[in-house]
Amino acid sequence: MSSPESMFRLDGKVAIVTGASRGIGEAIAAAFAAQGAKVIVASRKLADLEQVCARITAAGGTARAIACHAGKPEDIRALVAGTVAAFGTVDILVNNAATNPYFGPLVQTPESAFDKTFEVNVKGYFLAACEVIKHLQERNKPGVILNIASINGLRGAPLQGAYGMTKAAVLSMTQTLAAEVGGQGIRVNAIAPGLVETRFASAIVHNEELLKHVVGRTPLGRHAQPSEIVGGALFLASDAGSYVNGHTLVIDGGMTIT
Repeated sequence: MSSPESMFRLDGKVAIVTGASRGIGEAIAAAFAAQGAKVIVASRKLADLEQVCARITAAGGTARAIACHAGKPEDIRALVAGTVAAFGTVDILVNNAATNPYFGPLVQTPESAFDKTFEVNVKGYFLAACEVIKHLQERNKPGVILNIASINGLRGAPLQGAYGMTKAAVLSMTQTLAAEVGGQGIRVNAIAPGLVETRFASAIVHNEELLKHVVGRTPLGRHAQPSEIVGGALFLASDAGSYVNGHTLVIDGGMTIT
């Protein structure tokens, strides 16, 4: 029987983390590398990714950067192919890249913002998951797909309506894929964070009134840091979560129970 510590190790695994140039993505990539995985960090801006790789390498991990627009099929295919070329395989995909270009009433959402949000948050996740699943199926290998969603996909999302719709779609996709490929040893799960202090959430975190409103509805009485999402990601990606499939792990300080 594995020790509790070794169950969370990722030695010999190769992981892709999208949206890894900062925030939750960078925190997950660094944690996976610290647990022994070889990590490909992906996002649109290569310069930012190179800095993430430098920090991971300085801490003793292994990481490489591949620029990728999560909404473009050709970029997704190149990301998976580049990972295989660099490290020989893909074992874990963390779909984390997301966008939320519009903040306001749902009925006033510009069509361009609606299209962009769905392109990256839904189509991007779908394409990346399919590409990695095909890779695993061709090699008859087990693997893990981890989708970073949001509590906005579990309930109404005032002022973030289109974003919330995409995250609800991600949760549905997670369950469907889990049912379809679980028998092949490919586990598909999701994490639904509450408010996390990232540049992505700056419209709320840096708005005193909105932040007070969110924190006031959170039993822990505060918002989260990116590092607080890492434990859940490690659990779901490692042998510690070997019998977890089709699950959405909510990490929100208790906000959704109020």
